[in-house]
Amino acid sequence: MTPAHGASTSHGAEARDGEVPVVEEDRGTDVLRRLRTETAVEHQAVEDTLDLLSPALTRDRLIDVLTAMHGFWLAAEASLDAWAQAEPADAAGVEWPRRRRAALFAADLTALGATGRTPQPALSDVADTDAALGRMYVLEGSSLGGVFIDRHLATLPQLADVGRLSAFSPYGEATGAMWHAFRTVTRARIADGGNADRLVAAARETFGALAGWCGAPPPDGAPWTPARSTHSSTRGNEVVA
Repeated sequence: MTPAHGASTSHGAEARDGEVPVVEEDRGTDVLRRLRTETAVEHQAVEDTLDLLSPALTRDRLIDVLTAMHGFWLAAEASLDAWAQAEPADAAGVEWPRRRRAALFAADLTALGATGRTPQPALSDVADTDAALGRMYVLEGSSLGGVFIDRHLATLPQLADVGRLSAFSPYGEATGAMWHAFRTVTRARIADGGNADRLVAAARETFGALAGWCGAPPPDGAPWTPARSTHSSTRGNEVVA
């Protein structure tokens, strides 16, 4: 849900208009550079599969994508909500409640006239704050490219009757500030003794799960982990057995 990995607006963008540029550490040690580099394959697989910047994007295709995203965000947010209950100070430090987006995907689907249930993937639990930040890296990074997706959708005549959607660009003009705040918290976590390897591993696992959930073919022929699952489904934000 972001531009190609490596673009200035993708995961790892370091300065935006009005922001003070961040001085980077060595490419091999800075956790944000590691995240960007070590999730590149999974990230690109998601980008290529969703193809949300296509001028030929249809309403039905957009509904399919939003349904998949809604289910993924529901599962990811449930795991992060459990972490937030266990680590309320860390959750408050990263403004976790403000970053929840599943309800926005549900609202966009309603605006598009979608009906039916939303399946969810089976994601691993979030064991600690390192894992939580790794998972959030995937969710939060999508808001950067989401700005461009939002603008693109507004130009499509086939979606002219829908109005502006909200899930792709949840923060509006605060997008840069929210990403900067997330980067700051993530770097501070590692500087204070967090485990960078565990954080990066959680991001890779989450990106791989998203790629598999979206139907992206894995580059090495092996299935993405975890595999696609429809063990539960939802309507809006309510779990339906």
